[in-house]
Amino acid sequence: VQLQASGGGLVQAGGSLRLSCAASGGTVSRYFMGWFRQPPGKEREFVAAIAWSRSTVYAEHVKGRFTISRDNAKNTVYLQMNSLKSEDTAVYYCAADRNYSGNPYRTDPYDYWGQGTQVTVSS
Repeated sequence: VQLQASGGGLVQAGGSLRLSCAASGGTVSRYFMGWFRQPPGKEREFVAAIAWSRSTVYAEHVKGRFTISRDNAKNTVYLQMNSLKSEDTAVYYCAADRNYSGNPYRTDPYDYWGQGTQVTVSS
């Protein structure tokens, strides 16, 4: 499956953005889908994930602000980001795991990755 992330940009603190992850060559509803981010000079970190059942899991630092969702008809996964903070500045990546490993927080279980989209939050 090929993943195309989009929707990043420059936003002021307190603002919102919605990221999209469009899939081709595969059906997102058959994958465990995740969003990760990589802040400048830091390692890639988990943000959120959604399972086949639509159950979701979030990193503590985005709970209550970010929402992951899936549109099967559009074969797309979204990340709605509200109340953005300067520390949310990062390149955001979507990823797909063919066989859920039981640990959504690590990068290595994910089989496919999108190219990343830059999110910059100005304070």
